[in-house]
Amino acid sequence: MSRRKLRITFNAPAILGFALICCIATALGSVTSGASTRLLFSTYAAPMSDILMYVRLFGHSFGHADPGHLVANMSYLLLVGPMLEEKYGTRTMIALMAIVSVVTGIINNLLFPHTMLLGASGICFALILLASFSAFREGEVPLTFILVAVIYLGQQVMDGLLTQDRISQSSHLVGGVIGAWAGYTMNRKMSGRI
Repeated sequence: MSRRKLRITFNAPAILGFALICCIATALGSVTSGASTRLLFSTYAAPMSDILMYVRLFGHSFGHADPGHLVANMSYLLLVGPMLEEKYGTRTMIALMAIVSVVTGIINNLLFPHTMLLGASGICFALILLASFSAFREGEVPLTFILVAVIYLGQQVMDGLLTQDRISQSSHLVGGVIGAWAGYTMNRKMSGRI
């Protein structure tokens, strides 16, 4: 009987690459006492003439306030993301993460201009809702989607109404809505119905 050697595979390049960039951005933020985070890895209202404002619309998802914030988001991302990347593909995952970043950044800048937004939680919520659609069939709504939507999005609505904890519930809600929309749309196409 031959023994097969185990090898480590880079199984989800979009998710693993995103996680690596988040770790680097958070480390840079720590080393620069938050200067790099404010400059590149967070978003807030800025003049349209500020070229870095456009960079921050993408970059804010990479930045995290501290290692605890990073670990919390990476736990969700690394738990759910690889199976979704395997199902939908690397390009789709990159596009989804970019869309969530830009949309949550724009909404934050318009509705909360004095609030600095950073972190991957909008993307995490998008992935959680997308994952709940993995068993979608035409003409059916998965019970898992309903339960996840009620639990995760309902909690965000309640937190947004009842707490002042410096966490952007709007980012979570927007990410969840985009993830649900993507799950419905992509799985509908995969089932052969456009």
